[in-house]
Amino acid sequence: MELTDLWFVLIAVLWTGYLVLEGFDFGVGMLLPFVGRTDNDRRVAINTIGPVWDGNEVWLLVAGGATFAAFPEWYASLFSGFYLALLIILVALIVRGVAFEYRGKIDDPGWRRMWDRAIVFGSTVPALLWGVALANIVAGVPLDADHEFTGNLFTLLNPYALLGGLATLLVFALHGAVFLALKTEGDVRDRANRLASRIGLAAVVVGAVFLIWTQLAYGAPWTWIFVVLAAAGLVAALVANAGGREGWAFIGTAVAILAVSVTLFGSLYPDVLPSTTDPANSLTVVNAASTPYTLMIMTWVAVVFTPIVLIYQSWTFWVFRRRIRPTDIPAAAGLPLR
Repeated sequence: MELTDLWFVLIAVLWTGYLVLEGFDFGVGMLLPFVGRTDNDRRVAINTIGPVWDGNEVWLLVAGGATFAAFPEWYASLFSGFYLALLIILVALIVRGVAFEYRGKIDDPGWRRMWDRAIVFGSTVPALLWGVALANIVAGVPLDADHEFTGNLFTLLNPYALLGGLATLLVFALHGAVFLALKTEGDVRDRANRLASRIGLAAVVVGAVFLIWTQLAYGAPWTWIFVVLAAAGLVAALVANAGGREGWAFIGTAVAILAVSVTLFGSLYPDVLPSTTDPANSLTVVNAASTPYTLMIMTWVAVVFTPIVLIYQSWTFWVFRRRIRPTDIPAAAGLPLR
């Protein structure tokens, strides 16, 4: 395998890890008003992701950095063409992070309600826009001969991309609901189970339409199996959730997100950003890549540090594996988290 192909696969893996891990963070944030009728319930929900949300976001930083280093032309065209959409995502992520940290600083219901709204905003916007962005990357955007984006924000808001955004929004909401059911006890768990059943049906329908559209318009023959796997994962998650087996339900949604990612990146290869203006203007793993020497250095760095990161994050999830009960939340609102 050429180093350019290897790094395309590695970047796909990084984005997949980010979507699987940050996906349930987004879902928890979006569902906060629906699972938390009281402040204590909302604190239970937030504390399910409190120890891991910032670690999950590291995957985004690494994916962006790897894209910049391995495929600078891809990074330049992507971040200039998608500038406004990515800026909105960045602002939403900042708002969400600040909300997590500041929510419990003042013992005042109005203060906490303000930051709760910020958490919902900071979770919903990226969940929608990441789907829009990924769909546009697969479908292609107008690029000139210099690989410069010649469209605008409304170019990105096409029907296929908006359907992709709705699909990621619903799948992440389902992912977050089953995670909440897995990690909590009491009323929050019961509400999360009910929400998962309701959201899941919409996620299956919208996700199936989006993946079939992707496959028929852009897919490779071998990616059909992952379309089927994604559908099977979502259906299995619904069945497991209905039976009270939240662990299996969470595995089902994680498998579905993984399969969707493979479908999208598999449909994209060997392009990294197709041009709808002229196929000759498309960015590929060859013309967008860094020098072989740069890719070789990056490969050795990845070999050394990737296992360390994976071991550390796995350890974090193991340490905080226990369910959170309402009685685990301290009475004082000013105590962490929140």
